[in-house]
Amino acid sequence: MSAKITQLSNGAEGVFIKNDRFNTTLVSFNFYVPLARETVAEYALLPFVMTTCSAAYPDFSALNFKLAKLYGANLSASAEKVGDYQLLKIAISTIDDRFALDEESLCDSAVQLLTQLIFEPKVENGAFCEVDVAREKRKAIEHIRGDLAQKRIYAKKRLIEEMYKGQPYGVAKCGTETQVEKITGESLYNAWKNLLSTAFLRVNVISRTMPGGLFDGISEKLGSITRENIVDCTMSTPTAAVSKPNTVIETMDIAQGKLCMGFSSELYGDDSETAALTVMCDIFGGGPYSRLFTNVREKYSLCYYCASSSVKAKGLITVDSGIEKENATKAEREILNQLDIMKQNLFTDEEFQSSIKSITDSFKSYNDSQGLLDAWYSLKIVKDKLLSPEEAADIISGVTRNDVVYAARGVKLHTVYKLLPKEKDGDK
Repeated sequence: MSAKITQLSNGAEGVFIKNDRFNTTLVSFNFYVPLARETVAEYALLPFVMTTCSAAYPDFSALNFKLAKLYGANLSASAEKVGDYQLLKIAISTIDDRFALDEESLCDSAVQLLTQLIFEPKVENGAFCEVDVAREKRKAIEHIRGDLAQKRIYAKKRLIEEMYKGQPYGVAKCGTETQVEKITGESLYNAWKNLLSTAFLRVNVISRTMPGGLFDGISEKLGSITRENIVDCTMSTPTAAVSKPNTVIETMDIAQGKLCMGFSSELYGDDSETAALTVMCDIFGGGPYSRLFTNVREKYSLCYYCASSSVKAKGLITVDSGIEKENATKAEREILNQLDIMKQNLFTDEEFQSSIKSITDSFKSYNDSQGLLDAWYSLKIVKDKLLSPEEAADIISGVTRNDVVYAARGVKLHTVYKLLPKEKDGDK
């Protein structure tokens, strides 16, 4: 299922993803800006403020009433990290026009609402309304505190901070609590102006048919804005190998310890360049057939869970596990042993075939969900050619054992982070 790209303006493009499986149309605006400590909090808050009100709909009650008139259209917002960049997404989903009464164009109305929220926000005297900003700041701080309370998320976040000190990827995707607290209506307004003028923009449309005039209307809207110094988000800085791995140990009043390990890779980039790394990472620790699950967890009982994941744009592999304090060193050694087994081509054919099938099935399942499809194409900004999930699955199917071994041999330990329970009185 291919995607068609249409240039909308300087640094802006539209992507139509045809899919006949859905009875709804999804339209998403995806803004890409550099990850920077100075701006991360404002940018992360923007999508959430912008989807609660606008000049035309000054409060959520008015906005919710409009959504109800659009047959219960769904509005959503998010802020994520994509390599060295922030992805700010605002999306709307509504039922296809063929189901509307009186031949009403629901899609046109939905996109008009979306553009009003983005381009005509509720502002006064060069600032967003402090009441709206304060409300979303409270939610953002609760989210940050929630992540800190979940020690698995916290430990992995600390690993990334240690690996990428002073680098964009080390910046938390929503900023810190202190940074959020400092946001004002004026600082958010300035961030909004910078977003519209400098961000790379991709508008995804997922539907049975391309709504007529949709991209033309967005192009006209963008034409009224001076867009310059557009962000080039096609390449993130790959993770550099280190001559000596770094180990960081912290203690907290917790029951279960956490072991997180970060690795650099010589393979990085888009799906075609990192297919072997994807398979290697999956055999290593991606599923119930993986080396980490069947050995570190099941055979040796060294952890409660143990899994690997990759960030292809950065050439990064991470392993995170839940451990007993006394097993921390043993688990670390066995994880490295399993990586050596991958490098020596000692994994089984069954593990290899299971991984290929699991990944290709997973890619093909993206077509079962508009949200997943939208996420897929939002992340594909590395190259001009947009690979569909089916095309990426075909590339994975062509990966060989030798490709996997080559990928494994380029993986080097970078940083080890351990979050361990504090010693209690009486502990030796």
